[in-house]
Amino acid sequence: MGLTDEQAADRFVSQISRNWREAGLDAGDRALCLYAEKLTLAPAEMTGDDITGLRELGLDDRAIHDATQVIAYFNYINRIADGLHVDQEEFVRPWEQVAEAG
Repeated sequence: MGLTDEQAADRFVSQISRNWREAGLDAGDRALCLYAEKLTLAPAEMTGDDITGLRELGLDDRAIHDATQVIAYFNYINRIADGLHVDQEEFVRPWEQVAEAG
């Protein structure tokens, strides 16, 4: 029996969360992941070239702005949770467990 669309989507997202480099992303999605990784791990190294590369792949300024806002928000909220040593709620299963159960 084949996977439902939802199960296939969950598996794809699980692949991305484990190793986005091996998930078969298209050029635009790979570029966004690289951008997110750099903004997360080395924000002081960001340059105009990072944005130019996204534009060259067809992203407009609104899409780049929105992606940057989401990336920055997740970085912010994770640092708040880590800094305050907030434990994950017990009822929330890690994504990998949710995808594998589906």
